[in-house]
Amino acid sequence: MDIPIEKKRFTPTRIAMMAGGVLLISLIIFMIVSSTGGSRLNVDTERLSINEVKQGVFQENIPVNGIVLPITTIYLDAVEGGRVEEKFVEDGTVMKAGDPILRLSNTDLELSLVNQETAVYNLLTQMQIQQNAARQNTINRLNQLTDVENSLVEAKRVYTLNRRLYEQQALGKQELMEAENNYKYQQERMKLAKEVVKQDSIASGQELEQAESSYNRTRNALELMRKKVGDLVVRAPVDGQLTSLDAEIGQSKTKGERLGQIDVLSGYKIRADIDEHYISRIYNGQTGTFTFKNREFQLVIKKVFTQVTGGRFQVDMHFEGEVPEGIRRGQTLQIRLALSQEKEALLLAKGGFFQETGGNWVFKVSEDGKSAYRQEIRLGSQNTEYYEVLEGLHPGDRVITSGYDNFGDIQELVLK
Repeated sequence: MDIPIEKKRFTPTRIAMMAGGVLLISLIIFMIVSSTGGSRLNVDTERLSINEVKQGVFQENIPVNGIVLPITTIYLDAVEGGRVEEKFVEDGTVMKAGDPILRLSNTDLELSLVNQETAVYNLLTQMQIQQNAARQNTINRLNQLTDVENSLVEAKRVYTLNRRLYEQQALGKQELMEAENNYKYQQERMKLAKEVVKQDSIASGQELEQAESSYNRTRNALELMRKKVGDLVVRAPVDGQLTSLDAEIGQSKTKGERLGQIDVLSGYKIRADIDEHYISRIYNGQTGTFTFKNREFQLVIKKVFTQVTGGRFQVDMHFEGEVPEGIRRGQTLQIRLALSQEKEALLLAKGGFFQETGGNWVFKVSEDGKSAYRQEIRLGSQNTEYYEVLEGLHPGDRVITSGYDNFGDIQELVLK
């Protein structure tokens, strides 16, 4: 008799299949739960910056740093090289035009001045001797002319008398011809003597003019040399404050070396550094503002330096209207430089969100304030405080403007 074999209900194969199914279902449930839970994140509102989108006046501007400088600066360079012998004032002294600052010594220059003076005195002596000789020569020529003139007068008298006697047949023709020839001879001598005096006068005048010209040139050279020696005493060219004086007793200075500068104290200007990205948008007449002692002051660009150094270029700005009291040379100011005219626009406060989103989206707070979700937006221009909103938001919308670094790919924030 056969004994029936009882069939096992849970075979190893079935157990393995059941375990696999359970694992698969668990994995699916885990993925669903993970996906659903990962799209939301609980956030403490105290750690967030939430700003309301509003309609208002917008002006595109950029922040720039400016340094206060005197309205005019005159640089002091060594006109002549030399050794610093004496300092009359110290750095920071307020000067009047012509006040001495320091004295240099240059023995070669001073020796050249002595030689030049000697040359002028020698030339003056030679010119005086030459003038005396020319004057004596002129006197001799005039004496000769007087003698010739006297001989002519006598020859004319004799000729006239002999002609009258000849007409009366009291004198022979031979004597008349002799008197006539002598008279003509004296006339020619007179012409020649006058020409000699004339030429002598012209020659003397030319020699005197050349001598005076040479003397004047030498004297001008002497004055120039005296001025060069005088330049060894460095003086203030204008009224102002002496700054950056770089000279010590015994120090040698070469010709053209910078010694210091004079700052004219009649006013100030601001020199600002601007990123080269904006060079095509900066021009004379643009305005900027800054805050000093809780008051706002306005500046206007007067000069643009188009040379770019280290990725930046410079502009000079002058105060428009009132100049703030207490401002000092070298002081740094934070300036808002306007790049456009004022206009009505939708405004969103600037914040750290831009670094993460590039301005393409933001977390917009729901109406009940309990959550915030991603909202695609499009921004336009910006200034130091706001972005211009072109699309995606409306007045009254509230936006999280603080940084999004910790949010990752979260789609919704639960605000607590």
